[in-house]
Amino acid sequence: MLSRRDAMRVVAMSAVAVPVLSTGTAHASPVPPAGGDPWGLANLIAARVRPPRFPRRRFDIRKYGAVGDGVTDCTAAIRAAIRACHAAGGGHVDVPEGRYPTGAIHLLSNVDLHVGEGARLLFSTDPKAYLPLVLTRFEGVELYNYSPLIYAYGQRNIAVTGSGVLDGQADQDHWWPWKGSGDDGWEPGEPHQAAARTALFAQAEQGVPVEKRLYGEGGYLRPSFIQPYRCQNVLIEGVTIVASPMWEIHPTLSQNVLVQGVTVQTHGPNNDGCNPESSKMVVIRDCTFDTGDDCIAIKSGRNADGRRVNVPSEYILVEGCTFREGHGGMTIGSEMSGGVRQVFIRDCSMSSPNLDIALRFKTNSVRGGFIEGFHARDLEIGQVGGSVIDINFNYEEGPGHGFNPVVGGIDVRNMTVSTANRALNLRGYADAPIRDVTLTDVNFGTTATPVRVEHVENLVLKNVLANGEPLIVP
Repeated sequence: MLSRRDAMRVVAMSAVAVPVLSTGTAHASPVPPAGGDPWGLANLIAARVRPPRFPRRRFDIRKYGAVGDGVTDCTAAIRAAIRACHAAGGGHVDVPEGRYPTGAIHLLSNVDLHVGEGARLLFSTDPKAYLPLVLTRFEGVELYNYSPLIYAYGQRNIAVTGSGVLDGQADQDHWWPWKGSGDDGWEPGEPHQAAARTALFAQAEQGVPVEKRLYGEGGYLRPSFIQPYRCQNVLIEGVTIVASPMWEIHPTLSQNVLVQGVTVQTHGPNNDGCNPESSKMVVIRDCTFDTGDDCIAIKSGRNADGRRVNVPSEYILVEGCTFREGHGGMTIGSEMSGGVRQVFIRDCSMSSPNLDIALRFKTNSVRGGFIEGFHARDLEIGQVGGSVIDINFNYEEGPGHGFNPVVGGIDVRNMTVSTANRALNLRGYADAPIRDVTLTDVNFGTTATPVRVEHVENLVLKNVLANGEPLIVP
């Protein structure tokens, strides 16, 4: 990972640099072409992030004892196949047609877990199946907790591919009630996450070493579904993900990540579709998101812990995706304390009465952090239940906590909307305004509520319409 100082030096140099392409390394940062067009950088990201290659060796999990009857526990068989594949120098671990119950799956370098057509991995709803504890993040804070359902730590060249289904089997009787919400199956008197979540956040603020932040049993903090942690060269392709305990695809502190052709369809609490966190060089392409929380949310750690780790998410491209239900379509935050820079979204469609916000930026003066460069173009948006563009510094804790966010360089062009409650909801602080928001060739369609703009400097509107008229910002 680049240090913050080195990353800022790359950005400073980019205005005068000529294009530079790496030769396969995941470490180098892209240098945009000269001339001021940020989309040249997007094209470089698209060219640079390529899927890892695997030897042609194949390891059928049935040869290691797996039975696709929907009853037999296949955890040991899958793990044995992964170890054998890794020991042989890499290849594909095949999950053929059938229903395979399993606990946590831990990927190793040079292994592609290929879930074939008609195959369904049924992940156990017994929390003990995700022990021992592993280093992970919960809502942007490092800890030792239950293993994610599919996890890798410090590995290179790993993949989850195929046209099969990854089924977390979460529902209102399993995992989701731990949120502590009656809407998700919790009933008074049942355990939930509140006490452990509060304790974890307090430990982070107090600087308690991560190795002493031990949760798991009795903590009720739900694991993510797929989490490559400190990994390089990651591919998630083709699979369908349903019924997750919490966040779905969660690359953390990872580099060179390609997520493509994935369908996420799960509506539980905190069921975000894809959350790159403190990760660099990420492409999310041709995916469909129908979620119970944000469809895509770029993260970089929460509060004091995010500032301690101090690794931004940067150089991220989203293209060709479909967004349906969700709190936000394309989102940054709220766990963005390490900062976010150079995010691109293009050629995407969004629409649902249950899509609250299309382009969402959420932070506050506890999260802090920065957003440097968000670029959107060629978006087709049908129905949005709330605001089309929402930049909100008043999320949760709001102002007055000493870590004002720095947000600027938001550029949206060639976007059409059918209907929304509100075109813009932009709410900065008087002492930390939102800066440099440019909208070009945007038609917000039919909106019901006037725009809300507070503490924004240099809001530029070029050919922007709402309700058939030029958009007027008071």
